[in-house]
Amino acid sequence: MVRLLPYDAIFLLSSLSLLLLGTSDDRLTPGEFISLNETLVSDAGEFVFGFFSPTNSTGDFYAGVWYNIPQRTVIWVANREQPINDSSATLRISDDSNLVIMDSEGGIFWSSNLSGFGTPGNDTAAVLLNSGSLVLRANSHNILWQSFDHPTDTFVPGMKIQYNFGKQSARYITSWKDTNDPSPGNFSLGIGSSTAAQLLIWSGTKLYWRSQVWIGKMFTGSRAINTTAVAYLTVLEDDDEIGITLSVSDASLYIRYTLNYLGQIELLIWDNSSKNWTKYSSVPNDKCETYGWCGQFAYCDSTESVPACKCMEGFKPKVQSDWENGNFSAGCTRKKALRCGDGDGFLRVEGMKLPDHVVFLRNRNIGDCRTACLTNCSCTAYAYSDVTTGNETISGCLIWVGELIDTEMVSSGGEDLYLRLMDISLGTSGSKTKTRRIVIIVSLPASIVSLACIFIFWKFSEVFGVFKDRKKGNLLSDLSSSTDFANNISGSNEFIERQPHQGPELPLIGFENILFATNSFSDSNKLGQGGFGIVYKGNLPGGQEIAVKRLLRGSRQGLEEFKNEVILIAKLQHRNLVKLLACCIHGEEKLLVYEYMPNKSLDFFLFDPTQKAKLDWGKRFNIIKGIARALLYLHQDSRLRIIHRDLKASNILLDAEMNPKISDFGMARIFGGNQDEANTNRVVGTYGYMSPEYAMEGLFSVKSDVYSYGVLLLEIVSGFRNSSFHLIMDFPNLLAYAWELWNEGKANDYVDSSIADTCSPTEVLRSIHVGLLCVQDSPNDRPAMSSVVFMLENEEATISAAPKQPIFTIQRNLNPDTGHPPDDTYQVYSYNNVTVTAAEGR
Repeated sequence: MVRLLPYDAIFLLSSLSLLLLGTSDDRLTPGEFISLNETLVSDAGEFVFGFFSPTNSTGDFYAGVWYNIPQRTVIWVANREQPINDSSATLRISDDSNLVIMDSEGGIFWSSNLSGFGTPGNDTAAVLLNSGSLVLRANSHNILWQSFDHPTDTFVPGMKIQYNFGKQSARYITSWKDTNDPSPGNFSLGIGSSTAAQLLIWSGTKLYWRSQVWIGKMFTGSRAINTTAVAYLTVLEDDDEIGITLSVSDASLYIRYTLNYLGQIELLIWDNSSKNWTKYSSVPNDKCETYGWCGQFAYCDSTESVPACKCMEGFKPKVQSDWENGNFSAGCTRKKALRCGDGDGFLRVEGMKLPDHVVFLRNRNIGDCRTACLTNCSCTAYAYSDVTTGNETISGCLIWVGELIDTEMVSSGGEDLYLRLMDISLGTSGSKTKTRRIVIIVSLPASIVSLACIFIFWKFSEVFGVFKDRKKGNLLSDLSSSTDFANNISGSNEFIERQPHQGPELPLIGFENILFATNSFSDSNKLGQGGFGIVYKGNLPGGQEIAVKRLLRGSRQGLEEFKNEVILIAKLQHRNLVKLLACCIHGEEKLLVYEYMPNKSLDFFLFDPTQKAKLDWGKRFNIIKGIARALLYLHQDSRLRIIHRDLKASNILLDAEMNPKISDFGMARIFGGNQDEANTNRVVGTYGYMSPEYAMEGLFSVKSDVYSYGVLLLEIVSGFRNSSFHLIMDFPNLLAYAWELWNEGKANDYVDSSIADTCSPTEVLRSIHVGLLCVQDSPNDRPAMSSVVFMLENEEATISAAPKQPIFTIQRNLNPDTGHPPDDTYQVYSYNNVTVTAAEGR
């Protein structure tokens, strides 16, 4: 029922018959209003719009849409964030063409928030459609606003959940606070910023549940999300947007997905005979289904009567005591390390919900998938699939690099996952007993023979000196003069030809002095640990403080890092580069000795809420400029042209005066004099800092370092970590947030609030401007470091270039408890022409 405004009452009395003919219960026109006890009813009579008061409410009223059935079921709420406690409240079309809820004094409690439409015309109306959507339209074809664009907790046919890549905006549903409180709850369901089509549930900003990737009419490997024969989900996608809609084969049925206040997405169908909703499915139902519950390289076995976390074949609990206490978050670690093509194989694991963070390779067969994974040292698993894109079906590979996270063994709808292992770790469950017997029988005599050989060899070496150490200086010369090694790090023979046999200009230090300085590598001296080694604080007999980097034994990557650092840093001298004092080789031990930095690394202060205020704006701007000068030296002014390739906050050390010094040259590459760009099949770097061309194509140049510098600069200004920013704010990364504020003229809002009072606005704006120029997607758009230094150090210089919006982002699993990557540095392999669409496993 609709009521006219009082000032139209006289007109009503004079033209009653005409008004009755033109009035319908499904719409509201200008000059009319709805009060608390009046409603709109859709033309087919299936949906009702009006005011309601939840059970046990103390007089709070909400405007919403519900099914026209005996059991009121609300699918949409207008003023969920601000209930109205006024029995004279009304809903009407305002003078500026907005739908508004007003109290008795004319105060607006809710509005559709349209602008620029002016006074509503005669054709303007709010109409409750048969789909359940309340629309405001200027005429029968021009919709100004609709409730389906602003869903609450329920997903019904005709509604769309979506993510727009260009606008970086999402449409999602959010749970009620509890069963009787429509205000926004803690859980949201939508599509993430990844290009993979999958449904996600967040608890606050933390990922709580993930469906499998889309394969046409079903999400594979996901318990209970699969729709029924009468209801199915459809993916709509183009270059700018991906969306998911709910469709039904029988339009007479009432079907809905509702995200309840406990974080479960329920599929419910109305049973007209019993006058109740029947629950067909809900997820997640237990902890095992929550995102990453079992940690990396582990899976939840849902085929058992009591679901349980298990390590994948060839893996063991990373922290056994935690697993025994029911804490699986640390996941599992390999029993046998991979050899990168030398003795690696694949174990077929059936019935799996596939892991998160997949890369799809088009037009491949099953053999191509195996080869693609084997030839990539970072590939940990693959699957073969058919991909449905519209009416086209394309075969391809699903590839995973790095950790495998959020994996589950399901009783139905699962896929085959090919897990990469050392051949020695491969086997089938049916042959475990036989394998164990063979190992026991063979190992006993083999051990006896081995011990005998070792004894004979030891005696032989004792007499003839076979195992006496070579001179350490000769070994270092071998490292530096090796053509194979030099080609590996430089990509040309230019450096070798110029200095064919010269060893590093670096003093050696005895291993016994290292032991004395570090108290035999005591844990109390430990400063930190990276991907290739552990760093200890030391004190030499003369009192000098040092930092000792002890490379992990047997690490192939560690050896490469060692050789790089010895050769490169020994020849580099700059006040903003860490100084390498000496090195030591003792048997399998490889150690580097640096000057000690008392203020640790930049990330220690920058990302710690209790420490970041110590870096006021003056110190931060000095750090920004110091890093820029050091990169300019590496790229242009040093004897060697060097690309660092792993610039990040943890690799910026701070001396006693908080001056920055770039460290860790293990991943650096030397460029020849005429060389501008190189490529690699072994992409190494750190999540959040890698440039698009490097992460996706393996191409790197000085502009790759410029991109990393831009990320680092924006982190320094904001105090946020790029890799985990999407867990804090509704943006895919820190760069998108910086660009949006810049584009809206609100760049000063970007600065770290803990130092806002110490900032120079002009320096802040200049820094953000330079940072956004550095993180542009195309390397050709990024400035050289010489331009960066000039722009930062010359206040009068005008920066005319406008930064382009950064679109590129890499998604990676994060620790579900901390929201940070479990390991700061990792290797990633990416592919040209990557297309991630809907995947159907075979």
